[in-house]
Amino acid sequence: MAISADYHLHSSFSGDSETPMDEMVGKGAALGLKYMCFTEHMDMDYVYAKPEEEGMFELDTESYLAGFLKCKEKYAGQMHLRFGVELGVQPHIPEKLFGYVKEYGFDFIIASSHLCNRKDPYYTYFYEGRSEEEAYGEYFASILENLKKFDDFDVYGHLDYVVRYGPKKDAGYSFGKYRDVLDPVLRWLAEHGKGIEINTGGIAYGLRELNPCTDIIRRYRELGGEILTVGSDAHTPERIADGFGRAEDVLRACGFRYYTVFSGRVPEYISL
Repeated sequence: MAISADYHLHSSFSGDSETPMDEMVGKGAALGLKYMCFTEHMDMDYVYAKPEEEGMFELDTESYLAGFLKCKEKYAGQMHLRFGVELGVQPHIPEKLFGYVKEYGFDFIIASSHLCNRKDPYYTYFYEGRSEEEAYGEYFASILENLKKFDDFDVYGHLDYVVRYGPKKDAGYSFGKYRDVLDPVLRWLAEHGKGIEINTGGIAYGLRELNPCTDIIRRYRELGGEILTVGSDAHTPERIADGFGRAEDVLRACGFRYYTVFSGRVPEYISL
């Protein structure tokens, strides 16, 4: 396996996973990974659809850090573990996000759009009363708004996340169809030295391509983008490094001969 770093992982410190961190690391080591970065969910001011889920995406960062340090000590010499976070970005909370990032010494930060104008594309109500194209367009437009408000991150996660959950998923979707709204996003990221990730989590949703699609990654490269991490978005051990061979093929097809890992927010480029 050419790609030996999984930089998008969740454990039981995230509200949507029940797997102990130790179990995740053990599986990663068995697969031959050299680097694993946990990116537990922190979605401030998330809009919960069900009362019983209230608070599930608000990370107890102190507990997470304590658990991470124990795991890092246990696997010293076997695995390079990194302390990361996946921040849910919304344009009305930049001060909270900036403050949170300064409080903790993260190795790596993913910015993700889990809400679009206070609605989660995971739920069917996001698509009701309008076309799939209108819903996707609104989601992509909201990313640029987020970027203009918050920039203290390393990569933007699963840029076309919305297609995982649309009525037809990515069946009628293409970069070209939304180029007018996505191109400014990619240009901003490239010009500001920010990366994107190849997120292989879409495999479990039956998508034709990974997140984001190959043409987005290729366009990012054309615009001068250089930072690209690879993550499985695994919440359970069996999904760790899933589809990494396919991710390598996409990287090469888009002109990359390396991928990126982070430590202390500093990128390192590893040859394929």
